[in-house]
Amino acid sequence: MLIFKKPLLFVYIFFLAALSSCNSLESFETREIAIDSSHGRITIIAELARTDAQKQQGLMFRRELKDGHGMLFIFDRDQILSFWMKNTFIPLSIAYITHDGRIVEIHNLEPEDLNPVRSSRSVRYALEVPQNWFDRAGIRIGDRLVLEGF
Repeated sequence: MLIFKKPLLFVYIFFLAALSSCNSLESFETREIAIDSSHGRITIIAELARTDAQKQQGLMFRRELKDGHGMLFIFDRDQILSFWMKNTFIPLSIAYITHDGRIVEIHNLEPEDLNPVRSSRSVRYALEVPQNWFDRAGIRIGDRLVLEGF
């Protein structure tokens, strides 16, 4: 255990650590994506998480996410996916999506909840949006993500 005799030194070291972690945040490609629902085609502005580093960071450290915006996690193969909310400060909803774009599950996620939320089957994509956005947009299980360009 580290004990600092001078509190100011501790604050300075904490500030430097926080500053260096901010410099290492990933950047994301942004693209308009579409979901075909029973109410028609709905678009969303999504940041694309393709690399391992981007997937690990996800929406961590964000203080807001506007309706109509989200993050699409893209995986190379079908697999059981598991997400948690470590260092994520905004409530989210997540849709697990198959290789052919079909939404098979939607879950709500609470800020900083460390309990993993696993897909019940192998999927290829996960889409995180502001909590309950899928409901507000009329998107349901069985609707399809348009996969052109992925």
